[in-house]
Amino acid sequence: MMAPMEGVVDWVMRDTLTSIGGIDQCVTEFIRVTQYLHSEIVFHKFCPELRMGSKTRFGTPVFVQLLGGHAEPLAMNAERAAKLGAAGIDLNFGCPAKTVNRHDGGASLLKCPDRVLGIVKAVRAAVPAETPVTVKIRLGFDDPSACLENALAAEEGGAQWLTVHCRTKTDGYRPPAYWDWMPKIREKTKIPLVANGEIWTREDFLRCQEVTGCDMFMIGRGALANPFIFREIQGAATRTSSWQEVGALVPGFFAACTDHINDHFATSRTKQWLKSLALGHAEAKEVFNQVKTHKKPTEFRSALEKALS
Repeated sequence: MMAPMEGVVDWVMRDTLTSIGGIDQCVTEFIRVTQYLHSEIVFHKFCPELRMGSKTRFGTPVFVQLLGGHAEPLAMNAERAAKLGAAGIDLNFGCPAKTVNRHDGGASLLKCPDRVLGIVKAVRAAVPAETPVTVKIRLGFDDPSACLENALAAEEGGAQWLTVHCRTKTDGYRPPAYWDWMPKIREKTKIPLVANGEIWTREDFLRCQEVTGCDMFMIGRGALANPFIFREIQGAATRTSSWQEVGALVPGFFAACTDHINDHFATSRTKQWLKSLALGHAEAKEVFNQVKTHKKPTEFRSALEKALS
């Protein structure tokens, strides 16, 4: 599964990555829910795939992710997403962003398993039985043992599966990911588990598989650094992707971002992705260094084409 990363994994990124193959499911960036029912326009903005049967152009199902702290408005919005054809509803109890946590959302809910239970139960009751409701958590806010109670809450509420980012909120994204908590959760619950965190290579994946005992996995930053990682893990690729293969995706990504929003947005997002690609390919860092000072889209595009050539 491709991880939902706010401000990163939007429609264009999902479209780009699923065009390569190897991804079985995507999740949208979170839709923040307060007390209001969002319009259909909002859902289509975050998930244009709703107009295509809640699948990317390449047939990968896309779940709509909701984030909030109150059961009733989350249930209302989940019901609307389901009526619009969402392949599934994912509930975000894992976002570590300070702004989100200050406003009663994301990982802050992990302090109160009873609230997690109430939200999951309300959303499950609000959508058709055939629409999956899934949950994403971290190990806890600051105490990793909180994952046990929160996993039980997700299970009792009726979640179809539980994705666990194997760090606490206070851990942020600092290595390592504590995969060893996954077997402990499995001892307490029967809910299917998805392991998430620090999978950057096929070797990482194999170690994660061995430690967690999971058969479902979610990858975020590792996929941004190496867009071919899903194919490599699934054995569809017999070698690590080259920079030529990865770099060939960048111009199309810029063009798609331009069509989706505008060329200023495309300039910003392409710089952002090049920085992530640099974690897996030294050549991407060289390209980024050549284009990073260009703010005007026309100048940026010319510099990008030159750098990539």
